[in-house]
Amino acid sequence: MKEKVLVTGATGFVGSNLCRKLLEQNFEVFILVRKSSKFDYLEDIKDKLNIVVWNGNIDELIGNLKEIEIKAVFHLASLVKIEHKKEEVEGLINSNILYGTKLLEAMKYSQIKIFINTGTYWQHYNSEEYNPVDLYAATKEAFEKIIKYYVEAEGVRCVTLKLFDTYGENDKRPKLINLLNKFADEGKELDMSLGEQKLDLVHIDMVTNTFIKAYELLKNNEEIRNEVYGVSSGKQVSLREIIKNFEKETGKKLKINWGARPYRKREVMEPIKSLKNLAEQSRAEQSRAEQSRAEQSRAEQSRA
Repeated sequence: MKEKVLVTGATGFVGSNLCRKLLEQNFEVFILVRKSSKFDYLEDIKDKLNIVVWNGNIDELIGNLKEIEIKAVFHLASLVKIEHKKEEVEGLINSNILYGTKLLEAMKYSQIKIFINTGTYWQHYNSEEYNPVDLYAATKEAFEKIIKYYVEAEGVRCVTLKLFDTYGENDKRPKLINLLNKFADEGKELDMSLGEQKLDLVHIDMVTNTFIKAYELLKNNEEIRNEVYGVSSGKQVSLREIIKNFEKETGKKLKINWGARPYRKREVMEPIKSLKNLAEQSRAEQSRAEQSRAEQSRAEQSRA
């Protein structure tokens, strides 16, 4: 029987790719969406997904989750505002804290114990344990504190994956590579900072694989209660180097005015490097499991 999982944020770039990867690995995928949600990223797989409509009613969601018998929740939904306006504060709180809290409350009544949450490396300005770059990152941290309550009081087990800069095919977001292509094709001049800030670009395949590894870790090891991992490529490259490589790989030439713009307020000049890596954790878990099986085998042989 296929394992049933619920994905929030499925209509976005990362969430849609996770849905594809889950389908490839024979999961039965349910997505939690609003009536107004657009399915541009999901058109090719929409008929393979089970759609649950979220209208803000916890009781209705509890009923849906109980009926479906969900095994785990992948929570990717969020509102990102890099430099928020005062009228956007409520939306950030509702999307990044209230929505997730209602979801956890519904999980409590539906006896769902596995929760994979999504954070951001922007929770670590200057590589500090907690120093949010912006209000968006602050809401992510606040929600992690709420998760801790559900872990301690309700037995939810969680892995939070803190994403670095993601990229990949069919990415429609106004991200760096897309913007470089756009400006190169249009031949427009681009005002930029000095370009010394470093980025950690992670391909979407690595990201989706890590989400599934997080699920497997929680499924196979009940001692895992509330862990945080970074989803990093392990390589940090300056903006200047990225653009140089872009021009080399594409053959396109960019007109850039370096230093024409100041660095953004609280610009991340070097992403945090100290977050734990789930791939390394998975290898360690596998090694311990193999060692345990070997010890058990030796014990059985000695008894024989």
